[in-house]
Amino acid sequence: MPLRIWVVSKRTHGLGLLVAFALGVSGCASVPSAHSFDTRSPLPAEVELSQVAFYPQTQDQCGPAALATVLHHAGVARTLEQLAADVYVPQRQGSFALEMLGGARRAGVVPYVLKGQPQALWQEVAAGHPVVVLQNLRWDWLPLWHYAVVVGYDQAAGTVTLRSGDEKRLTMPVSEFTQSWAKAKQWAFVALPPDQLPATASAAEYVQAAITLERVAPLQAMQAYQTALQAWPDHLEARLALGNSYYQQRDLQSAQTQYELATTAHPNAADGWNNLAQVLYETHQEAPAHAAIAKALALGGPRLERYKLTALEHPVR
Repeated sequence: MPLRIWVVSKRTHGLGLLVAFALGVSGCASVPSAHSFDTRSPLPAEVELSQVAFYPQTQDQCGPAALATVLHHAGVARTLEQLAADVYVPQRQGSFALEMLGGARRAGVVPYVLKGQPQALWQEVAAGHPVVVLQNLRWDWLPLWHYAVVVGYDQAAGTVTLRSGDEKRLTMPVSEFTQSWAKAKQWAFVALPPDQLPATASAAEYVQAAITLERVAPLQAMQAYQTALQAWPDHLEARLALGNSYYQQRDLQSAQTQYELATTAHPNAADGWNNLAQVLYETHQEAPAHAAIAKALALGGPRLERYKLTALEHPVR
């Protein structure tokens, strides 16, 4: 079958470190506590997403409440009880970062972890996307982790507005907010339907998010690949991933089209030639299939042995 290409994401590795760091995610509270707005920014001076729903948390349930908030905004209905069963870890009295991302994926949306910069938050909010943030509301040596949702900011007033705890509209000074966020390693994410692109998305990071989504929601991942290709039509990994999705559904004609587009835009992509050869063989197009696998073998690379196997499975007659 075609090779599945997994994109290595620097931010994904960083997330792993964060999860190790955040093993103490526990009680949820709402106490504010270092940065300001970039006055050179072209963003609107003031934004508030007043239509974002509010889910007041019960004890230690800030994770499910924050996730329910952004899922509702993405058009996905989940109750707090459903999300608590999905992402809450009773032994730790809270929700880990990986559970939050996994819960979003299982709901069929694309969780996209933001760069750890305040400007990324403001850009997403200005684009209409509420942002889940992790805060440490106490001290480094005795942390109190808390998830909230940023829904607005006011540059002139120097404030940030959140859905937080049992407060529908918590307004706090941006300096206090960013300090509490920095103590949680500035971790934040948006959760969007697969036909919407985050305002701050980079090609590699978004495609990685879509690939991870495919493991639990393949149809939504396919839509995310299409969204990525609308923004970055020559992105190799997105093109191959979309081809692989069609292949998994046994839509071999569509898979062939995607692999042909990949090899046209990236003629030195051996994986693309291998995958194209596989589909051509399965649709009894032996002459072009032999030509495609010959190109993969000539290009070589770290998966050369896999290309050889494709050729051995379909000898020239």
